Amino acid sequence: MEYLALILFVLVCLVLMLGYPVAYALAGTALLFASVSALFGAFDMAYLHALPSRLYGIMTNQTLLAVPLFVFMGMMLEKSKVAEDLLAAMSQVFGRFRGGLALSVILVGMLMAASTGIVGATVVTMGLLSLPSMLKRGYHPAFATGSICATGTLGQIIPPSIALVLLGDVLSSAYQQAQLNMGIFSPDSVSVGDLFVGALVPGLMLVGLYLAYVLLSAKLRPHWFESTSEKGVSMQLKPLLKALLPPLVLMLLVLGSILAGLATPTEAAGVGAMGAIVLALFSRQLSLNRLKDVMLGTTKVTSMVFLILIGASVFSLVFRGLGGETLIEDFFTGLPGGILGAMLLVMLVIFLLGFILDFIEITFVVVPIIGPVLLAMGVDPVWLGIMIAVNLQTSFLTPPFGFALFYLRGVAPSSVRTADMYKGVIPFIVIQLMLLVMLAIWPELVTWLPDTLYS
Repeated sequence: MEYLALILFVLVCLVLMLGYPVAYALAGTALLFASVSALFGAFDMAYLHALPSRLYGIMTNQTLLAVPLFVFMGMMLEKSKVAEDLLAAMSQVFGRFRGGLALSVILVGMLMAASTGIVGATVVTMGLLSLPSMLKRGYHPAFATGSICATGTLGQIIPPSIALVLLGDVLSSAYQQAQLNMGIFSPDSVSVGDLFVGALVPGLMLVGLYLAYVLLSAKLRPHWFESTSEKGVSMQLKPLLKALLPPLVLMLLVLGSILAGLATPTEAAGVGAMGAIVLALFSRQLSLNRLKDVMLGTTKVTSMVFLILIGASVFSLVFRGLGGETLIEDFFTGLPGGILGAMLLVMLVIFLLGFILDFIEITFVVVPIIGPVLLAMGVDPVWLGIMIAVNLQTSFLTPPFGFALFYLRGVAPSSVRTADMYKGVIPFIVIQLMLLVMLAIWPELVTWLPDTLYS
């Protein structure tokens, strides 16, 4: 009977793989499993009495208010053609260099990732805008698609990322629970802002590694890039500043207010949403129909997130009632290698789950299970959050199940072979694995900046 919790977890994964909606699969499978287990005396239905208070806590959670605001900001910037103007301006700057368009795609993708924070939105946007241009200028399909997919996954790690908002909220609860389990009744806290600050250095490192790979490839494989460098392209300063400054100022306002301690992530998200409306007004891209589309899209994404969170709450209650938390704790503490062995196993499991589950499901289902155990073993919560984010980013890029590949396949022309897409992302996967190893060897790359700012 002690393995019923693991059977429940496997059963939920199977139901999700069959294509059922995530929220209903989590809650429905858990309730059905709990009812059957209760008939045999293996589950106490009193655990479900905590569900109303949990749901009330979700709906009154101030941190989660940042989710609809950041989603609104990203969708408004996407509809106002900010990425299109940025790509045109960046192409003027780097167009005179071989591989210049690829450099532009990565830099614009970084800004779009910071704006939208959603992998699918960034991949689709960059795929529609830049892939036809890259193919027309003679880029090898493998390199073009690989760079776009890799750039799109930056939305996992570049703040203000929705993934980091959700991870921060879940890790905050897990960290407090871990300390209470250890008998610490005045627990320290970890916030979404801590994760934003901790993600800055790894995120910029990853962008730098991408840019270095493009430059190295242009040197070693010039036939994969433009047939001729565009030295005749003139760089005009005014259009460049007009396209670059507004979104850059908005990002600095959002992140700067958080870093300086002037605003919480939720308050900064409100600034970002209002700033996106102002940018759309100044670019004359805002209309009532466009505003309606943005609001409907924001409502759909936000409803999906909260419905999954409710389903995950039901699942976690049943999982805990079946003794799953104790089972996981005993398993991790008995692993050879201590913290290192436990982290390796968790990273491997999350990487594999990234093939079949989105980051929202993994954040709400898996992290509450493994988080308190790892944090009680002494793992830094900010470092753990960034490691999970980079790990998921790598998983979403890995063939044959990577979500980023599916998103780009949906908008790529039929002339681009899927095999070329798989081939193109491999170097970027190696780069992300290198970053994971670097973060594991030098955790200070994550923890130094938060410790310095909030010491």
